[in-house]
Amino acid sequence: MVKDLGLAGKRVIVTGAAGGLGRAFAQDFCDAGAQVLVADINADGAAKTAADLSKHGTCFGAAVDVSNTESCRALADTAKQTMGGVDILINNAALYAGLERRNFEDIDEDVWDKVMAVNIKGVWQMCRAVSPLLRAAGGGSIVNVASATVFSGSPQWMHYVASKGAVIAMSRVMAKEMGGDQIRVNVLAPGFTLTDASFDHIADARGYGVDRSSLKRNAEVGDITGAALYLASDLAGFVTGQTLIVDGGKQFI
Repeated sequence: MVKDLGLAGKRVIVTGAAGGLGRAFAQDFCDAGAQVLVADINADGAAKTAADLSKHGTCFGAAVDVSNTESCRALADTAKQTMGGVDILINNAALYAGLERRNFEDIDEDVWDKVMAVNIKGVWQMCRAVSPLLRAAGGGSIVNVASATVFSGSPQWMHYVASKGAVIAMSRVMAKEMGGDQIRVNVLAPGFTLTDASFDHIADARGYGVDRSSLKRNAEVGDITGAALYLASDLAGFVTGQTLIVDGGKQFI
């Protein structure tokens, strides 16, 4: 059970929330008493997740293509209509699963462009669409989800790693530009995390790479969602422009 973090009644958008970590973010915010708008390019998936999570609290579903300006603006309008505004934005939508690992010389240009359109432009678009609602609320919190691979330089994944590095850079700029409006912008950079998809692709997911972890285990979903709840909450009220790496200390081995 999520402890009281002062999130009860907060209005939250989570993108890429039809499944995986996005769904887990949405569920934990619901458990914390927040209203949550589950957004995903998979409209049916978003609706199903919202229906499932309504058992935990107040939850709505909506479709969004974060690479499309009008779609992001429409999602912001939906948030205003259903929740009355926005206090917290979790930018989780990204292209990752399904990307082929290739040396950087061999990445197809159209794949590169698609990754950048979703993983970089999508973050910018969502922040731009939601920022008026955050200002109207008197401030709020944006958590942009990046990746610990930015710091390890994961080979054969240059398009993904580069896009997540850009998310960190953009977040530092937005933190300075929006700080005067009491809008905090931080980055959550998870390492390898044990999700259902992990076990689908890696036979020994639980033991994968644990020798490089200071804690000698891989992250559970709750390790990542707990960090997001902290960054979004008033407990991190004087934290902005920061990147929280949640990888069990792999970067220091």
